[in-house]
Amino acid sequence: MNEYVKIFLSSMLIDNVVFIQFLALCPFIGMTTDVQKANGMGVATSFVMVLATAVTYPLYNFILLPLGLEFLQTLTFILVIASLVQLVEFYLKKSAPALYSSMGVYLALITTNCAILAVTLNCISKSYSFTESIVYSLGSAAGFIIAMVLMAGIRDRIRLAKIPAFVKGTPVLFVAAGLLSMAFAGFSGLIK
Repeated sequence: MNEYVKIFLSSMLIDNVVFIQFLALCPFIGMTTDVQKANGMGVATSFVMVLATAVTYPLYNFILLPLGLEFLQTLTFILVIASLVQLVEFYLKKSAPALYSSMGVYLALITTNCAILAVTLNCISKSYSFTESIVYSLGSAAGFIIAMVLMAGIRDRIRLAKIPAFVKGTPVLFVAAGLLSMAFAGFSGLIK
């Protein structure tokens, strides 16, 4: 059990997909204009991330690997992710139309979200078991939600702050993201 906690905390804080691996920056900047949208995007992406890991792990280990088709893993994983995003899109369209419309093009972009693909590939490259892969993806998903909500909160504060004209807009967002990345780098010694 202790090993699972280490994997979870490590993927959430130490190896955060946004702040440490610098993946998924498009939704990170584009969908953090308010906390509700950021949380919705974080949950939708997290759902796809965990489900994609649960589907791609057995697909790789029980079909691609035995048949010597490992070179097709990226293509196969992207097809699985695209299918799962379609399921999420249909669900949100029916159950949360306001969230669906506010996400706009970013919902479809979950398909090409490099963080999801990276998590599925990391599980394979780290030789995790199925359970460890699920724990890793849950931690990565939690880290993604934390990153989205933190940035949305910071953007709320930035709107109220007096900021010099030369850094207003996107530049100040990247400065804030850089500072958050440095803060998350401080977690690196947390787990040995």
